[in-house]
Amino acid sequence: MTDAPRTKGRSGGRMARRAIRTAPNFEMLPGLVGKLPLCEVMDSAQIEQIDDASMRILEDVGVQFRDPIALADWKKAGAKVVDERVYLDRGLVRSLIATIPSEFTYHARDPDKSLRLGGRHSVFVPMTGAPFLRDLDDKRRNPTLDDLAMFHKLSHMLPAMHSSAHHIVEPYDHPISQRHLRITYSSMKHSDKMFMGMTTSPKNAEDVMQMCAILFGEDFLETHPVTTGNCNGNSPLVWDETMLGALRAFCRRNQPVLCSPFVLGGANTPANVPATVAQLNAEALSALAYTQLIRKGCPAIYGHYLATVSMKSGAPMAGTPEISLMNFMIGQMARHYGVPWRTSNTLGGSKVLDAQAGYESASTLSAVIHAGANYIWHSAGWNEAGMHCSVAKFVVDAEQCAMAHRMGSGPNWNGFDDAIAAVSDVGPGGHYLGHPHTQENFQTAYFMPDLFDNNSIEQWMAEGAIETTERALTFARKLLAEYQEPVLPEDKNEALLDFIARREREIPAADELNQHY
Repeated sequence: MTDAPRTKGRSGGRMARRAIRTAPNFEMLPGLVGKLPLCEVMDSAQIEQIDDASMRILEDVGVQFRDPIALADWKKAGAKVVDERVYLDRGLVRSLIATIPSEFTYHARDPDKSLRLGGRHSVFVPMTGAPFLRDLDDKRRNPTLDDLAMFHKLSHMLPAMHSSAHHIVEPYDHPISQRHLRITYSSMKHSDKMFMGMTTSPKNAEDVMQMCAILFGEDFLETHPVTTGNCNGNSPLVWDETMLGALRAFCRRNQPVLCSPFVLGGANTPANVPATVAQLNAEALSALAYTQLIRKGCPAIYGHYLATVSMKSGAPMAGTPEISLMNFMIGQMARHYGVPWRTSNTLGGSKVLDAQAGYESASTLSAVIHAGANYIWHSAGWNEAGMHCSVAKFVVDAEQCAMAHRMGSGPNWNGFDDAIAAVSDVGPGGHYLGHPHTQENFQTAYFMPDLFDNNSIEQWMAEGAIETTERALTFARKLLAEYQEPVLPEDKNEALLDFIARREREIPAADELNQHY
């Protein structure tokens, strides 16, 4: 994205023309259509080995579904059920996941921002779930609903972000039991991009579905994916009542769910990369198969959250080589089954935006692009192992995603012949800076980051020796000052507010305000 000050000058003059060329452009990037060769670290025999190990886990070890409705559904489908443990025959699993669409289209409030997902089609989605933030003054504190709105506004304006997600940060100034309503409304109101839906309980998920029906129309919802739910498994090999109930609420309305085992490698999986992938694969397949028991043909996404655990401290780590390897392997398994898949992106364990945060995030970002991930979640802001969302890191990560989008799209061959012709014009020993072809293409030929400084040290010092964090926060303030809210039709806005008011009257909120967890 171009970020240069608006320049005053005579209308039609050189300064005015420069102002037009360098004016900020907040237009959302199209979904990424990957053109790079995929990094595939397993051969066909190893893919079959992971598949067979996963199926043996499902058949012989089984998966706990701690939910009476799910157990009854599996019994009806012919699975072996003993107490809460479900033993899944590989033939049953394969027949169920075969009905999951390999690709589908997300429909945004602005139809021009609807996006394809699956195959080589990918989207970038901001982080969610942070109990703290580092704010516009780089202070770590508890978030509010206004802070959440700020991140939704930034998501709306940053071109590489394809979604406003949902609870990027937890709004502590609102009761826990009612937060899902205000979070969903903020996602819908402050951006017209696609968004995520809360799955913190089955009833909360149903509320989200009702709000989506208000925004898009009941009939439209039945045939068009408009939001995304996330259901985390309790690794190893457990799905609980809360997640399964929320999953049913989404699938019944034909809305996609990320079926996401929560992997802490070496803690809740074996201390071995291929074995970890085999267990994760079994967990994901069991939930993916269950989505098709709820509604055959509804979209679903092979999900996961990946971290490895430090054997020194027990703390989760980001950006390790094993995480990249597992992303490559999971991408191969998802393609083996023909289903879209989700990964986590620019994760950092640092407490500030520093070299650690940058290296960890860049390592993972590069890996997920080369792995061919489709739903690239946690793409902006994640630091301190997800404990806070940093405003500075949010905008820097978003620019890195824009760079990854450029790289993942492959070389641009448009204008090749004209560029080659310039070689003849310039000849040996010349330079291209003044050539008409360069003048016409210099702004688009090579990505020019706004948030990194590539000037000489003398110029950098003369301009105040501004480091990345300060530069990013200044940029974020400028974005927010220029934010223009996408108009939400008044009748839909009133209907949403009426629904929220009614549900807040119905949902107890006593003793919950400002509870921290």
